[in-house]
Amino acid sequence: MESQDKKQTIIEHLSELRKRIIYSIVSLIVCSIISYNFSEIIVEDMINKAPNMEFVFIAPAELFMSYIKVAIVGGIIFSLPIIIFQIWSFVKPGLERNERRLGISSLLIGGLLFLLGGLFAYLIVLPMTINFLANFQMNEIKPMISFNNYLSFAITFVLSFGVAFEMPILMALVVKFGLVNTKTLKKHRRMAILLIFVLAAILTPPDVISQISLAIPMILLFEIGLFLSKLVETNKVEANK
Repeated sequence: MESQDKKQTIIEHLSELRKRIIYSIVSLIVCSIISYNFSEIIVEDMINKAPNMEFVFIAPAELFMSYIKVAIVGGIIFSLPIIIFQIWSFVKPGLERNERRLGISSLLIGGLLFLLGGLFAYLIVLPMTINFLANFQMNEIKPMISFNNYLSFAITFVLSFGVAFEMPILMALVVKFGLVNTKTLKKHRRMAILLIFVLAAILTPPDVISQISLAIPMILLFEIGLFLSKLVETNKVEANK
């Protein structure tokens, strides 16, 4: 009897997981279809961010596939709140009250930071980087830049900034779970700044403007992460009293 109850519980969990996955996939498809209607507007806006470049497409379906790629990326962005909600709905029953509060705050702050990082990259850093790279031309070499390559470059660029902006919430979480403390983080501040510049060099194109544009915000985010980590550490000490 006990074995049957346990088996039924596992089946219920799998059924719930399947339902959440289906909801997530449907929301992604619907949001991608809606985003496709705005693909041309987004493509034109991306072209306007590179006024000194002329783009070509070198395969019959390349421009169409670029529109599809824009639609999928837009679908992921707009369906992300729904997908996160589905994930949260699945894991929520197994969490205690304080874990739920931590999970909600982490998801909200993390999502906001990712959005801010992506917008900062797309609206400010990407145009500067493109204009900087456009100046590297030679009379003997005629530029023929595929829009699909430009699109892939822009998507990777924006996502890199979005991921980098997650630093404060990640720092707060590792302190929350006792993997490190704020004293250690402060002690290794110089090493962290060095690693930030190395990471910026890896995530961005090989030009100084892009690297500094990512490194400086990341240093500021590191300081914000220290502040949040200190708050988390203080609350953790008071809760254990």
